[in-house]
Amino acid sequence: MGTSLLVGVPLVAAVTPCHAQEASPPEEVSSPASPVVDYFANWFERVAKTQAEQPHWVTPLVTVTARLEQEFRYDQIWQSRPHGDALYSFGGGKGLELIPTEHTEVILGIPAYQFRKHDTKETNGFADENLLLKYRLLAANEDHGNYIVTAFMGLTLPTGSEHNTQDETIFTPTLAFGKGWGDFDVQATLGASIPANAVGNLGTPILANAALQYRILRFLWPEVEVNTTYWPNGEREGKQQTFITPGLVIGKIPIWRRLGATVGAGYQEAFSSHPV
Repeated sequence: MGTSLLVGVPLVAAVTPCHAQEASPPEEVSSPASPVVDYFANWFERVAKTQAEQPHWVTPLVTVTARLEQEFRYDQIWQSRPHGDALYSFGGGKGLELIPTEHTEVILGIPAYQFRKHDTKETNGFADENLLLKYRLLAANEDHGNYIVTAFMGLTLPTGSEHNTQDETIFTPTLAFGKGWGDFDVQATLGASIPANAVGNLGTPILANAALQYRILRFLWPEVEVNTTYWPNGEREGKQQTFITPGLVIGKIPIWRRLGATVGAGYQEAFSSHPV
């Protein structure tokens, strides 16, 4: 049970307009353009084209969106715990999100710093490193169907401190999808967390998330999210953990050229038939 706050700011850089070049004198031979230079020079045009082909919803608080995004995201999480204790997560494992090609996105997470209110300093520290690759399979913007389907492959590396790590490399294949009807949209994911070793201890939990959003005016997106984890095996076999998160996301608020900001907050409550 707790609350979470996120702020996302898309990356921005000015793109130099193209101008016709003056003809070179006959004795001069223009050198061919470098593919590497062209790749980076056309970065933002490529990103704009990619995002124009998909729905323009906002990213939910918890559920990872199927949309391809280019932004820097920071999450702040406060979680109440038994006996008056509390857990604070700075960063939430989010970080830099880039669109390197028309159908892909990479997320380079920044390990969250975990701080416990009543525990000793030895239990505080950084969590594991998270990386994510998205490949967009299908997409149509609001004028052509308003839907999207994307495949994910997540990777968690055991880089965290002693009390903040899973101690295992974990792969998380996921299928994400979304559909919109006017100002209403549903975004959802279904995946599994697969440790490279020690499956018998950690198991292979099934992860399901869904977010229901409705846009009011231009920038307000009230939402309700349901996030469920079920353990079919491992030490937690048969247990289920479900959270419901009502929240509000505001964005994308234009700032300057491509620069914009999105901010959201929500309250997460645990509802579990077989709690962890």
